Amino acid sequence: MDWYPLYNSLRIAAISTVIIFFVGIFAAYYISKAHKILKGILDVVLTLPLVLPPTVVGYLLLRVFGPKHAVGSWLLSAFGLRMTMTWWSAILATTVVIFPLMYRTARGAFESFDETLSYSAQTLGLSNTYIFWRIRLPYCRQGILAGTVLAFARALGEYGATSMIAGYTPGRTATISTTVYQLWRTNDDALAVKWVMINILISFVVLLAVNLLEKNNSSTTKTKGGR
Repeated sequence: MDWYPLYNSLRIAAISTVIIFFVGIFAAYYISKAHKILKGILDVVLTLPLVLPPTVVGYLLLRVFGPKHAVGSWLLSAFGLRMTMTWWSAILATTVVIFPLMYRTARGAFESFDETLSYSAQTLGLSNTYIFWRIRLPYCRQGILAGTVLAFARALGEYGATSMIAGYTPGRTATISTTVYQLWRTNDDALAVKWVMINILISFVVLLAVNLLEKNNSSTTKTKGGR
């Protein structure tokens, strides 16, 4: 049994999650403080990949990053970087698809933050950078961690956009999702079932982690409320 699809899926999901962890947090933080109209517009734009079919997202990415289109052609000629049919092009697709999950979760966490803590810290002469990293982020950590885990799970199971921009090449771009589809097409049900069970097991562990985070968050909130 070739384990490359598992390795590649975990690699793509991990890198994509790291990217959206930082980008999603900072986007959520600054947009949560933006003007109401600007916040509404940006919120729609950044959340759009969440409601669009993954194949549509993949098509739009191909129209931008394909070797015969604007950005893709420039990257290929300037840096020799091909953004389609490679394993790293799957990172691009996955990042776009899972970004809204992290963004929405982090924004919700930041909007629930008690701003009196920030005001109190400012009266003590603490910088905004210190307040963000040492007060605001720890306060919102449960929601942010839950969003991170959910985004990782979604990245691990991404198929539509990934299959369009990265395709399926054994040993190069194959992921668990694309492998299951190819095995189904070739009537190799026995191996397809094995990959399905592996994916279910990983997803079960991830969702269990999310539930534990939510439980800890609820317990922490009740403890604070009791005090």
